[in-house]
Amino acid sequence: MGIFSLLLLLPLASGLDFRYHRTKELEAFLKEVQKNYPAITHLYSIGKSVQGRDLWVLALGRSPTQHKIGIPEFKYVGNMHGNEALGRELLLHLIKYLVDNDQHDPVITKLINHTRIHIMPSMNPDGFEASTMLQCAATIGRYNANKKDLNRNFPDHFTTNNQIIQPETKAVMNWINSGMFVLSANLHGGALVASYPFDNGNHVTIDANGVSKTVDDDVFVHLASTYSNNHRMMHKDIVCDDTNYFKDGITNGYHWYIVKGSMQDYNYVWGQCFEITLELSCCHYPSEDKIQDFWDDNKIALIEYIKQIHLGVKGRVLNQKNKPIANVIVEVQGRRHICPYVTNKNGEYYLLLLPGVYTLNATLPGFMSLQQEVVLPNGAEKFSAYEYDFIFSQGSTSKKPVPCPLKPLYSNSVSTVTVTVFNFLIFVYIGI
Repeated sequence: MGIFSLLLLLPLASGLDFRYHRTKELEAFLKEVQKNYPAITHLYSIGKSVQGRDLWVLALGRSPTQHKIGIPEFKYVGNMHGNEALGRELLLHLIKYLVDNDQHDPVITKLINHTRIHIMPSMNPDGFEASTMLQCAATIGRYNANKKDLNRNFPDHFTTNNQIIQPETKAVMNWINSGMFVLSANLHGGALVASYPFDNGNHVTIDANGVSKTVDDDVFVHLASTYSNNHRMMHKDIVCDDTNYFKDGITNGYHWYIVKGSMQDYNYVWGQCFEITLELSCCHYPSEDKIQDFWDDNKIALIEYIKQIHLGVKGRVLNQKNKPIANVIVEVQGRRHICPYVTNKNGEYYLLLLPGVYTLNATLPGFMSLQQEVVLPNGAEKFSAYEYDFIFSQGSTSKKPVPCPLKPLYSNSVSTVTVTVFNFLIFVYIGI
């Protein structure tokens, strides 16, 4: 390693400065954090980019190396578009804030006690290395090394997406499909808004106001509002240009403009994970002297959003011998997901729900169903969702996973969606 490279890495040993960090520096910082905080951190790579760069993730929690029953799993993903560089720096500073404040700040300590947090600062390191600073509207570095937009590269449940799945996308899909994540957000730039699913839709999901609603629309509105309201500026309806105004700093993705093959829709449909998209700066690649201001804008919102993973209800499905039953459908009456939400290998389920009264249905296909009415408090305030376990009769055993529909959603009656020229053009400017 040359003298210049050593000088670049020196600040990371004593702290994290407010500037953009190249990929080797990012990796060095993450390794230094794991070295200094081995009890609460675990560094791992989920795969490699087209050009062979690791897709690093730092996990934080009391059991950082493995899942612990009853502890929900959260993730943040940054820098999906390589030229949208602010998110990666905010996530590095979030890591530093978490490890520095554990056992000192009661909120952070409880968060680490009751949550396993996974942070991927850069999903597109190749694009970042190709990008340049002060790109407010340019696209240099936006795509991966194969010139593909990663946020249009996932399978889509409304229409066939003929994109060739990229290495970065495939790695994230495998990560999502591990079935462990409950809540997520991905960080972008190009606007100032929190966007929530669906990004695509058809006549079944789209209402009279042009919103493509999930069955959990109330939860998604709450999640987006939580981030916006805790951000210093987002909820103030900041307008980055003359074409986009977002009331209260939130928007339904489809209502903003149509995206086929987005990551947030994939998380929700296939991953049993609620994800929103955070647009955090009008400029894609803001100047370095603004990074600290952006951190101050987002710090509280980043923490408050993680806390929302404790909304709703969680529990296990067991037999009378106290053995877990996997692949049991556990959903709320009236909220049937496209791909049924099922228990994992530990028999666990997690459902994000706002406070209220709900009827839970636990169904072991071909065997039996159980129902239970629950009154749910605001679990985010206590860092724990309401807990309820289902006990099936002794003879019940784990079944094969319930198949997810292979055809697009409502494929027998999908209507053609017309994308206006305006919608087509603005996606280049904004960051989603």
